[in-house]
Amino acid sequence: MHIIELPIEFEFNGQQQYIYPSLIEINQELTLVDTGYADFLPLIEKEILNNGYNMDQLKNIIVTHYDDDHIGSLHAFKAKYPSVRIIASEIESQYISGEVKSERLAQAEEMLANMPLEEIEFGKWFVQQLKNLKHVAVDETVHEGQMILDQKCKVIATPGHTSGHISLYLPELNSVITGDAAVLEKNELCIANPHFCLDMEKAQQSLEKIKSLQAGTYFCYHGGKLDLNK
Repeated sequence: MHIIELPIEFEFNGQQQYIYPSLIEINQELTLVDTGYADFLPLIEKEILNNGYNMDQLKNIIVTHYDDDHIGSLHAFKAKYPSVRIIASEIESQYISGEVKSERLAQAEEMLANMPLEEIEFGKWFVQQLKNLKHVAVDETVHEGQMILDQKCKVIATPGHTSGHISLYLPELNSVITGDAAVLEKNELCIANPHFCLDMEKAQQSLEKIKSLQAGTYFCYHGGKLDLNK
């Protein structure tokens, strides 16, 4: 069993940026955690292949939460690899499938209505990004404490950034995949993007919950890997 960090480099507003989706390998079967922005499928495919795997080994995609940089390519993955199972929390699955308007879109629209003039163009762009996301049916919903992936991965409810956000704890590897429940900044685990955080109090509690696991390695979608075993 392994967790492989997939560094994805891209340009945004003229600056080079990275995200770090995680790939879980158990008995030669792969589970991808989050899918990047729209059109990131080929970038993620390339990284999976560069690590010596084949795309027919991809069996699952776990979505930590509904945000455009985490589910942007989910529809493309499901369209190209229809046998892949989509896994998410019950709350987030409603947004992913389109049953319920996403809380992130509702937040963005509310923020747009009150934005200063110099930020309105970005606000409009962000709202449109969210509206452009294609909905996908979720194959399996999961909950706090549930053991998945051959009983080797524990679902950790980490609300705050969004209501149904989940992180993943793999006891055998003493590792946590944080999604946006924690980002790595200056070698420290921090709350992700407080400006867009839906509930700061819960986000702080979730961050402490993740830290209390005392994992040796934290795989952060933003900031990369924190290895405390060194």
